[in-house]
Amino acid sequence: METLNKANNFLAIEKEYSNYENSQIVILPVPYEATTSYGKGTRKGPRAILKASAYVEFYDDETKRELCFEKGIATIKPLQFDYLSQMESLSLIEKTVETILKDGKFLVSLGGEHTITLPIVKSFFERFPNMSLLQFDAHSDLRVVYEDNPFSHACVMARIIEFFPPERLVQVGIRALCSEEAELIEKSGIKTYFASKIKQNHYGSNWISQLVESLSEQVYVTFDVDFFDPTVMPSTGTPEPDGFTYSDALNIIREIIAQGKQILGFDVVELAPIKKLHYPDLTTARLVYKMLNLIFSKKLSPSLLKKELGIV
Repeated sequence: METLNKANNFLAIEKEYSNYENSQIVILPVPYEATTSYGKGTRKGPRAILKASAYVEFYDDETKRELCFEKGIATIKPLQFDYLSQMESLSLIEKTVETILKDGKFLVSLGGEHTITLPIVKSFFERFPNMSLLQFDAHSDLRVVYEDNPFSHACVMARIIEFFPPERLVQVGIRALCSEEAELIEKSGIKTYFASKIKQNHYGSNWISQLVESLSEQVYVTFDVDFFDPTVMPSTGTPEPDGFTYSDALNIIREIIAQGKQILGFDVVELAPIKKLHYPDLTTARLVYKMLNLIFSKKLSPSLLKKELGIV
């Protein structure tokens, strides 16, 4: 696959550590935007993350390593959606993800609107049928149809649970949904950790452990940046008050690793950059690298990585 050079790739790293063949980690920019309904600009998200990542330090103090040089991180040339229909665009994403997974890579996808998660999860689920799906989000995204489009970003989870067991979908941070979505959560067995209940201690002080215990041994993570409070992340289409911090998010990832569960891959979506406001872009870039450092803190070898991912 064609990769980006040092001037444009994730972390701005040399070819020696960013070529596709030798890198265990692959960054896939997916600048897809077709259904954003309030603030727009998610198509610019991947580029903003990559640009900001050049200012993220290689060294992680928590894991005491420079992961990018140990494992290699290749950044694929952004997917192009010009002149493609919505269904053709989703098909392109799915086929690209399938190829990357077949090659035994650990995949991180950068959106783009949340709709991109649909074909990504489909590809992962076909390969890992026992996996759970962990959704960081302010919105449940469970509308059957939104603005006459069943493939709106507001419907992505509704489309996913048409083929994915709803009881294995775990949502955290939800604080904006309609009655239709609330009813679906109740009826379907989706595990939803609402922001209001977290903050009022409804789930108890050990709610993170409970959340992680409900996940399967293998987990795919989809991270909508509006999970964060707008004071942390103003650069998103529909920012919702009463959100969460950077540390809140990482503590959940830390607990997944602590319980010995395996994160198979993840996406980060819905960043809509604001001109001359740089810190949200840098926060998102650092989130991606920090998650990778935590996920690879088990120091997986290439052969063990392939075993963990089910690659023969």
